Amino acid sequence: MQNKKQSLLVLTYLCIGVVYGDIGTSPLYAFKAMFDGEHSLAITNSNIHGTLSLVFWTFIITVSVKYLSIVTRASSDGEGGILTLASLAHRVAPSFLKKCVLFLGMLSAGFFFGEAIITPAMSVLSAVEGIDVVNPSLHAFVIPVSITIICGLFAIQKWGSGKIGQFFAPVMLTWFLCIGLTGLTSICHNPFVLKAINPYYAMEFVRFHGLETLFTLGVVVLAVTGVEALYADMGHFGIKSIRLAWFLLVLPCLVLNYFGQGALVLQHPDAISNSFFLLVPTNLQLPLVVLATFATVIASQAVISGIFSLTRQAINLGFLPPVRIFHTSTKEQGQIYVPIANFLLFILVVAVVISFGSSARLAAAYGIAVTSVILISSLLLIVVALYHWRWSTINVALYAAVMVTYDTLMFTSTSLKFTDGGWLPLTIGTLVFLLMVNWYQEKQRLAMLTKHPLSVEAMVKGLEQKNWTRASGTAVYLARNEQQAPSSLINNLKYNETLHERNILLTFKYSEHPHIHPLKRVELKQLSDTFWQMIAHVGYQESLDIEQIYHACCTKELCLCPAETVFFMSAERIKVKPKNLWHDIKARIFILLSRNALRTSERLSVPEDKLIEIGVHLEI
Repeated sequence: MQNKKQSLLVLTYLCIGVVYGDIGTSPLYAFKAMFDGEHSLAITNSNIHGTLSLVFWTFIITVSVKYLSIVTRASSDGEGGILTLASLAHRVAPSFLKKCVLFLGMLSAGFFFGEAIITPAMSVLSAVEGIDVVNPSLHAFVIPVSITIICGLFAIQKWGSGKIGQFFAPVMLTWFLCIGLTGLTSICHNPFVLKAINPYYAMEFVRFHGLETLFTLGVVVLAVTGVEALYADMGHFGIKSIRLAWFLLVLPCLVLNYFGQGALVLQHPDAISNSFFLLVPTNLQLPLVVLATFATVIASQAVISGIFSLTRQAINLGFLPPVRIFHTSTKEQGQIYVPIANFLLFILVVAVVISFGSSARLAAAYGIAVTSVILISSLLLIVVALYHWRWSTINVALYAAVMVTYDTLMFTSTSLKFTDGGWLPLTIGTLVFLLMVNWYQEKQRLAMLTKHPLSVEAMVKGLEQKNWTRASGTAVYLARNEQQAPSSLINNLKYNETLHERNILLTFKYSEHPHIHPLKRVELKQLSDTFWQMIAHVGYQESLDIEQIYHACCTKELCLCPAETVFFMSAERIKVKPKNLWHDIKARIFILLSRNALRTSERLSVPEDKLIEIGVHLEI
């Protein structure tokens, strides 16, 4: 029992550094944005208490109740994340809902990409702007220093999140204790601010401001940006440790800091110019700026690592074209590096920093992608609750009435900032979504074009009746569909008129589960004396590896010798078949992506001297 307790405490300690980086740095900018920006509020007792009450109850409703109590129950082998939720919903949804669920999953993934562009820029800018408080003459260095930090952050990604994250937990633990202590010190000078815990003040604020409350909610949501990390990182640390860290440390420290900023501004309204850094004495402001910079880098790292994981999941689910992925750890499969995603994210983040220039202006662009993902997660959860958990209609209706309504209000409030910068993450997210839809649909259409009318059983039966010239060793033919004869085999017989001693028809199936047990990696079926059909299962959080296939075959008593095995694959040469403008655009985008996508042989790391590609010309 003692070992179990200790392991839970260790996991709780570690998850502080990874899971709560983004939401933990929100006090840097969220409270200030409510009273110092467009649609800002007047600094009055009722407004301070009302906004603090809204922040507190958003923590309770969105984080504590929705995510930590309900959403995290929707897991696949302990793994979480928006694509996991979409995959689970798609698996249990009735046929008339499956396409809708699939598109919602793609849309949420696209919006997560949009959010990931804003998070590093917002976090780093808000921390570096602390030098204005230390010395206003240093303001000109905010942008250059921010860009330098961002350059360094993306440059070290190839080292892997494991090495980068070794000091995350102690830094973030120090951060939370520091912001909690500074907030508590300020509250001691004005303890009446704690009245804001009472939801009465939030309701009074809504009653007094009416529809204008939506503008405030659009800023309040900044306090919970990063909440999706609770769900996405569930598989790494376990939900118990994530809950323990939230209720024992993160939530109390965040509440203390927000309320501390409120207490400070009530006594000194001018402090709203940078209420976070003015919580500490002048001689401690520079150390706090340094600590905040480290904390924001960590917050950015969590989003960047999330993009790498999401990219791999989207590729394995067939939403994005294959790209090169590097594993940065021999122990943890989840630690990966995606160069193309890292490069594109870096360029866009730097562009955002230069174009917006300050965290105050960037706050308008922040939040809309987050609330989109939060709202979509509620909609997908309704499907899971109805068809997987078998909740009663009354319980589902109650959930929808509370959570979906609240999430819709949050989304509506951030949508009001569309013209002020909210268009940026929404536009990027929509473009990624359209890219995913186009790739998914065109791949499905391509599969239909290459579909051979001859079944596998009929083909094998016919081949075995003829006396073919036999080459030594084993030939592996890749097939898109286990029911149909692979084009690579048919074309090989057409041009070479040769079969091997052993022939394997290999099809990859991408599972809706994150990981596949090694003993369940392949299914083998002997079709004749010289033919086998092999189905290799791949989890959406796994990467293809031919060595895994070799090992799995040995467990099924079909040992393949790498030196005597060759792989046959079809290499499609695709051209546009003119139809109409919209079709031609989609087809050309698909062809462009296909030409730059990683080939299956490269994903499998098949040696070039063991690979035979047979060209096939297609028109789409």
